[in-house]
Amino acid sequence: MTASVSLPPVAEAARRALPAFVRAREQMMWIGGRQVAAASGRTLPNTDPATEEALAGVPRGEAADVDAAVRAARAAFTDPAWAGMSPDRRGRILNRIADVIEKHADELATIDSVNMGAPHRVTTHMLAEASETFRYYAGWPTKLSGVAVPAGNDHMLYTRKEPLGVVGVIWAWNGPMGQLPGKLAPALAAGNTVVLKPAETASLSTLRLAELLATTDLPAGVVNVVTGLGSEAGQALVGHPGVAKIAFTGSTATGKAVQRLATDTLKRVTLELGGKSPSVVFADADLDAAARGVAAGFLGNAGQACVAGSRVFVEEGIREEFVQKLLKTMEAAFTPGDPLTPGTLVGPVSNKAQFDRVSSYLDIARQEGANVVTGGGRFGDHGYFIAPTLLDNVRPGMRVVREEIFGPVGVLSTFTDLDDAIAQANDTDYGLAASVWTTNLTTAHRMAAAIEAGTVWVNSWGQMSTGNLPFGGYKQSGLGYEGGLEGLDAYTQAKAVRITL
Repeated sequence: MTASVSLPPVAEAARRALPAFVRAREQMMWIGGRQVAAASGRTLPNTDPATEEALAGVPRGEAADVDAAVRAARAAFTDPAWAGMSPDRRGRILNRIADVIEKHADELATIDSVNMGAPHRVTTHMLAEASETFRYYAGWPTKLSGVAVPAGNDHMLYTRKEPLGVVGVIWAWNGPMGQLPGKLAPALAAGNTVVLKPAETASLSTLRLAELLATTDLPAGVVNVVTGLGSEAGQALVGHPGVAKIAFTGSTATGKAVQRLATDTLKRVTLELGGKSPSVVFADADLDAAARGVAAGFLGNAGQACVAGSRVFVEEGIREEFVQKLLKTMEAAFTPGDPLTPGTLVGPVSNKAQFDRVSSYLDIARQEGANVVTGGGRFGDHGYFIAPTLLDNVRPGMRVVREEIFGPVGVLSTFTDLDDAIAQANDTDYGLAASVWTTNLTTAHRMAAAIEAGTVWVNSWGQMSTGNLPFGGYKQSGLGYEGGLEGLDAYTQAKAVRITL
């Protein structure tokens, strides 16, 4: 596809009406309840990937800034204003954060859409889930309790659930306001304090959220924000001895580096990493619904989702029929467009580095002998747009089949029966998610049990938990869970108490 991506009047008007926050020449970090510049005075650019135009710059924080933020967080952790706060009041503060997010949802969604390219309808959905996640965890502070353990008359035994201390949070650029609540809300619910390090290319919504948090009753220093490069600020945060836990979302390669560095101080680590998720379509499925769901699975957010269903498996007998329906759906509903235009489902990839990475994988696909069914290159003549791409004639060992591309690219294969579908779906180093399309209840349950993935959707794709279900991965897709009680437990530690009477 070589069609141009134009900015229709509605999108141009939306850009003219962007929050002044996005147009500010330079933003500030938040440390100890105050806005501060980086100690070095240096900044990093943030860019609109749809237009390639510069937005506000953000501070280039380094080790000194991280140390200041950790010290502020540690001071807040022991301050009676937070440490002595009643669980009920802590829960009410989380509800107040949810209120603020709801009130400013359109603003935060617009900032993310302009800063990292996700369609506004996608970022709006992320903000709705964000407020719901805070409300879910707002109910937990009053329910975090230990247990009394039976003992003889001369002893009293019980356990306590206590916060860990300072939690470092590092997450990716593909959905800033979608990923942060699953880490920040349970960390606060458990009584921890936090240092946030957003992605350097998509930091603006986090800095705006910090401003909004300052309007709540959250004590100063409980939430701090340091912006900067992963190799500088991120590495300093992971290695800091004053940090008790790191909650990380990003690539598997970076997650392994985080885990290695964290071992130096034996801090706890939760890793939500990459995926190469299968979408498995059986002959008895509703093929129209499956075509829509499969297309959304590898094209939603321009394929920049850890759960993206980028490996498509279709039962042999329906291959041609399904491919035609899939191509029709891709053309009708998933043509790239400006993220601020209503109806857009596929925006640009988030930044120049990712555009180059996806483009290189399309070259690799051709070199390996894959067939480009549709797409296969740049879309338009400006902005970081990649044409929605479907590849077939692929083999299991190809890099485009085995490696996470993180762009709007799906690879198509066929299977013969249920056992073959299971074997191919599990033939991957990853195990984050999967979708299964069938009207046979037996097939659905057998696939759900056999697929090695942390989340399995049946006859749908992409519905994420708003706090009440655990989310995590098998194999190299991560360690630990976010969401539900499992996610909350990851931010607490148990203490055993034995009293001699």
